[in-house]
Amino acid sequence: MTTDKQRAASNEQPATSMKQVDQMMKQAITDGVFPGGVLLAATADGVVFFEAYGYADIFSGRPMTIDTVFDLASLTKPLATTLAVMRLVLQQKLKRDQHLGSVLPWLKGSEKSRITIEHLLCHNSGLADYRPYYKELSKFPADLRKDALRELLVKEALVNSVGRQVLYSDLGFMILNRVIEQVSKRSLDRFVTDEIYRPLGLENLFFVDLASEPRKAYFAATERCPWRNILLDGVVHDENAYVMGGVEGHAGLFGTAGDVHRLLFFLLSEFNGRPGCGFFGKKLLHTFFKRHGNVGRALGFDSPSSTGSSCGRYFSKRSIGHLGFTGTSFWVDLDRSVIVILLTNRVHPARDNTRIKTFRPKLHDTVMKTIVQTEILL
Repeated sequence: MTTDKQRAASNEQPATSMKQVDQMMKQAITDGVFPGGVLLAATADGVVFFEAYGYADIFSGRPMTIDTVFDLASLTKPLATTLAVMRLVLQQKLKRDQHLGSVLPWLKGSEKSRITIEHLLCHNSGLADYRPYYKELSKFPADLRKDALRELLVKEALVNSVGRQVLYSDLGFMILNRVIEQVSKRSLDRFVTDEIYRPLGLENLFFVDLASEPRKAYFAATERCPWRNILLDGVVHDENAYVMGGVEGHAGLFGTAGDVHRLLFFLLSEFNGRPGCGFFGKKLLHTFFKRHGNVGRALGFDSPSSTGSSCGRYFSKRSIGHLGFTGTSFWVDLDRSVIVILLTNRVHPARDNTRIKTFRPKLHDTVMKTIVQTEILL
């Protein structure tokens, strides 16, 4: 739910200090970087910028608003799957160094049985990055696809030795989804809603279960999908998540910029040791948010790369973030307590628009120079 402060920030003219940021977003719309977007920037003191630009749907002419719900794509990995793992670790139902063979009976004895939960979170499990499973799974009735996917995952050969090389993998998070289901005895969407989103009052972070009644919300349209032959609006963009009913470990989460901010602000507050609800705790958050080994990543989250990072040049090394294929992203500077969320529908109406890759780091640089310019100049 959008707060009054956030609404006020959107209704007022942009602050003088953020005029350059505002102009960059407007120019991005003009240049076709994306049809529409929402940018939210915040510090520990609150939201400093929250504006919507362009169109949620270019065909109907629906404007983008700060309350627009986006297909968050791979933001599902850190904001749903990873947080679910963290809760299970806190509840002592799962361990970071636990091997898959001890959790998933169907992987026991396979080459994947010695992969740990941490390997999956760090993307160095040895699994491939992506497989178009949907092409095979779509041939099965919906009630048989879960077993069919399990068989595909069992047969999937490792492309690298376990722990040897980092390869960003959707498959690893699909397996994590099955770990969460096995341990919690609940589906991923039910678990994160019951354990995290609802207790925190996050009404606008949710999965769209395709087996249920259509969710009524103001969605940003995504692609005119050539496989499904429809314009996707309130339906998950990722094909593998779609054939599995809209709920998967790598994709399927929808949300507003406001609720993404509320969740990240809560995590940042607990990370800094401020009183919380004991959802994760400072110690566990510090464990998950730090870079691990030589992988250059936090557990379930990305970290700034030395060159060419999507967060630009000014986020500290101790930052966490993630990107989503549909044009979504967030970055959190843990040292400066700065949060920047950029949600766009850059795949609308087609995924071949990749201009956001060069725009995003420039935008982050401008935001950071405006918010923490004194520190950056030192």
